[in-house]
Amino acid sequence: MSKQKPSLPKGTRDFGPAEMNKRHFILETIKKVYQKYGYAPIETPAMENLSVLQGKYGDEGDQLLFKILNSGDFLSKTEKTDLNSSKDLLPKIAEKGLRYDLTVPFARFVVMNQHNLSFPFKRYQIQPVWRADKPQKGRYREFYQCDADAIGTDSLLCEAEIVLMIKEVFTLLQAKKANSLDYSIKINNRKILSGLVEAIGQKGKETDFAVAIDKLDKIGIDKVKEELSSKGFDQAAIDKLDPVFAISGNNREKLQAVKSVLQSSEVGLKGTNELEEVLNILDSFGMEVPELELDITLARGLSYYTGAIFEVKPNNVKMGSISGGGRYDGLTDNFGLPNVSGVGISFGVDRIYDVLEELDLYPDNNITSTKVLITAFDQDSWNYGLKVLSSLRNAEIKSEIYPEPVKIKKQMKYANDKQIPFVIVIGSEEIKSGKLALKNMQEGTQEMLSTDEIINFLK
Repeated sequence: MSKQKPSLPKGTRDFGPAEMNKRHFILETIKKVYQKYGYAPIETPAMENLSVLQGKYGDEGDQLLFKILNSGDFLSKTEKTDLNSSKDLLPKIAEKGLRYDLTVPFARFVVMNQHNLSFPFKRYQIQPVWRADKPQKGRYREFYQCDADAIGTDSLLCEAEIVLMIKEVFTLLQAKKANSLDYSIKINNRKILSGLVEAIGQKGKETDFAVAIDKLDKIGIDKVKEELSSKGFDQAAIDKLDPVFAISGNNREKLQAVKSVLQSSEVGLKGTNELEEVLNILDSFGMEVPELELDITLARGLSYYTGAIFEVKPNNVKMGSISGGGRYDGLTDNFGLPNVSGVGISFGVDRIYDVLEELDLYPDNNITSTKVLITAFDQDSWNYGLKVLSSLRNAEIKSEIYPEPVKIKKQMKYANDKQIPFVIVIGSEEIKSGKLALKNMQEGTQEMLSTDEIINFLK
């Protein structure tokens, strides 16, 4: 049997213990905030029927779906004419796909379990998703999302609380470091975008407009205008967007400027009123959110958004959005449950991981899962160490003993390699006195303490 060089599929990553401790720090922080705001956990399968996934993310999103081949000898059941047409062939060879996000599977879950849920239903979900994208920095084919959605209510309180949750998560993620993450919480409303299309006389081209303007940060105004022109927008209509691109000021001033542009659009003015109400609710909370920025050009490429949309972008790191979400009114309609509105937010764990790593924002005590290692000079000392280990673990202290009494130098190297902050050294003298040597590996200091004193110190 020939040897095979191990490799990973492009766009995927391994994570060792040190990396996983950092990821758990992110996940536990987000989970704690979600639970604080009343969200309950669910999980859905990694794969969904393609009929559930297709048509929910727009044409570009559908192209990024990972499709799963049917098991068995499926090709023998296809006609030769089908092989020349992917449209005819796909249903016969692939009926399932890996989930693209967590929102569409959540909508499917709500419809299938509607009689067992209390509405409004607030859930959080932390699971991997897959996209057949071109891998690059901050863009992976397999990555984790941390979603929170409230469904079954039109209340704009949900939008305001999403802003507060975003702020709280990023505050907690950098609470133990002097340096900080500079970020912006961008907010807009898809009704405003629909109103802009209406105001420039291009009603019916909302999707093309949203797809093009969503690329503004990446390709610039001129390229966006070129794409709009290629989609059939006439030059006079495109020129009417110049005042929109020039809007500035604080959030309230921007809203007033947009209202003057959208005077002739009922749907557009509804969008500005909704955003104004979100700002009013935030004021009622008495919470300052200086990171919140009204961005009229924010579009969010996913086609199912119908109201407020959010995106979080780091300003001092070259990275795309690290969180995003919005209001969707018709997602459950596709599965037979009409007139149910939902709104949600998603944190991109992999991008947040990279940002915190680049800015060195992880807490120093988060790099190890073991707090103290027990080392022994000989077999009797090792046997004695087992009793000490039991006491430490009964006190909920993360601890381990080196599996055999080899040379102390080797045991200390193990502690250093795992970045274990404390080591207990046990020999015959320690057994006689009942006082154990507790060594601080970072400071290089050592003191003699009883097992109970060590427990009190470490706790």
